[in-house]
Amino acid sequence: MLLAPLALMPLFAAISPLACAMTGVQILGLIAAGMVRMAEGTRHERACQWLLVFALAAVGGLCGFALQFGAAAGAACAVTLTVMTMICVVDFRPAV
Repeated sequence: MLLAPLALMPLFAAISPLACAMTGVQILGLIAAGMVRMAEGTRHERACQWLLVFALAAVGGLCGFALQFGAAAGAACAVTLTVMTMICVVDFRPAV
């Protein structure tokens, strides 16, 4: 049982810290977009909107930075940016 975590160490050593940081920024961006959606109509709406503005700027800047790692990395960031925007904009509730 003790050897199982040690067997995973080469896997963790192969993951780039930069890739982990880029993934973390994207996840935080998606969380910020969800928070804006959930805070709609509450007293926290403005703070969440400002958080989203900074998250959009961070993920947008990451898109340009990720291009040096290849088109796939840039596309992944661009898709995250698009999904963040769609979470905030699209409203599937019926119009009243």
